[in-house]
Amino acid sequence: MRFIDEMDIKEKKVLFRFDFNVPFDNSRNIADDARIRAVLPSINYALDENARVIIMSHLGRPKGIVNPEMSLAPVAKRLSRLLGKEVRMAPDCIGSEVREMIDALKPGDILLLENLRFHIEETKNDDGFAAELAGYADVYIDDAFGNAHRVHASNVGITKFIRECGAGFLIKRELNYFKKALDKPARPFVAIIGGSKVSGKLEALGNLIRKVDKMVIGGGMAFTFLKALGYEVGKSIVEDDLMEKAMEVIKTAKELGVKFYLPVDCVMAENMSAEAETKIVTVQEMNSHWMGLDIGPATITLFTEVLSNAKTIVWNGPMGVFEIDAFGRGTEALAHSVANSYALTIAGGGDTDVAIRETGEIDKITYISTGGGAFLELLEGKVLPAVAALDRCEDDDRG
Repeated sequence: MRFIDEMDIKEKKVLFRFDFNVPFDNSRNIADDARIRAVLPSINYALDENARVIIMSHLGRPKGIVNPEMSLAPVAKRLSRLLGKEVRMAPDCIGSEVREMIDALKPGDILLLENLRFHIEETKNDDGFAAELAGYADVYIDDAFGNAHRVHASNVGITKFIRECGAGFLIKRELNYFKKALDKPARPFVAIIGGSKVSGKLEALGNLIRKVDKMVIGGGMAFTFLKALGYEVGKSIVEDDLMEKAMEVIKTAKELGVKFYLPVDCVMAENMSAEAETKIVTVQEMNSHWMGLDIGPATITLFTEVLSNAKTIVWNGPMGVFEIDAFGRGTEALAHSVANSYALTIAGGGDTDVAIRETGEIDKITYISTGGGAFLELLEGKVLPAVAALDRCEDDDRG
């Protein structure tokens, strides 16, 4: 696979696939433009090469229906401001009018196509749709890491129909950091896995347990492990059908000499509400009628100590229901601990990035991934479909 700085794009039409699936506030203003800022190096490199820049992305899940609430027009406006130059907005992503706008581009011009998912053919990886997109440009650059685990027309199908394919600087950074963390990590290597359910993280746990020196489990998924060990967990979230799998992970950790950490206390409440009464109890004293919604202060101390000598930390998933203040202290405390460690720190997925931003520790984390599902699939040891498609494009030797 080649990267954008290894390709000849000078004055060529370059079609970028970015992930501009950004959050909006109630007034339809972009609430967080991190995903837009993350690809500015790729865009600026293309502009420096006097390329004609064509950008495509999705936003939300319109399921093939045109929805003005999911238009990329606000992204064009924000991108114009960040780049300091006009980003024109196309009325669609296919069709004769879009083709005319692309044909009229001059070197250094930028055109943003409308939401790809206004066409159901995008998510169905339709060959005809992919071929039409491919016909717009001389070079295709994928820099949409957050969408790299999907098999869609704009990131997988398109590579069959365009001669030159490569990846942008964002994908290059993401893959390089994962390579550092998972292939040859500085040790001790600690994985922190949180979030609500074991089911979404089982493959990641199975892959990581064979690579790390220590594994920390928090969030709702910890209660499946605790119940499997015989603890009363009350109304806490539990996947009963996965308790055996949880015990297999614990057994594997013991066999491999991996230190495995679960919460020793938690914050419990009658329900998941900001108004609910809360109690801090040890895991031996959990109330059968209440639910665990965050790690407790003793667990925070324990997990902080676990991280004290770490040289590599990978973190996926919060320690509790951090959106509610009463149940967000564990995630906040862990964010501070990770940020203040002397380790290579990589975080992402499962709202972990949102939690870190809210603590104000973002600048102290080595790398925050822009992907959720893609981040998790790399933790699982998988090859991302979009990355594999770029590899195949290069192997085809079409140039």
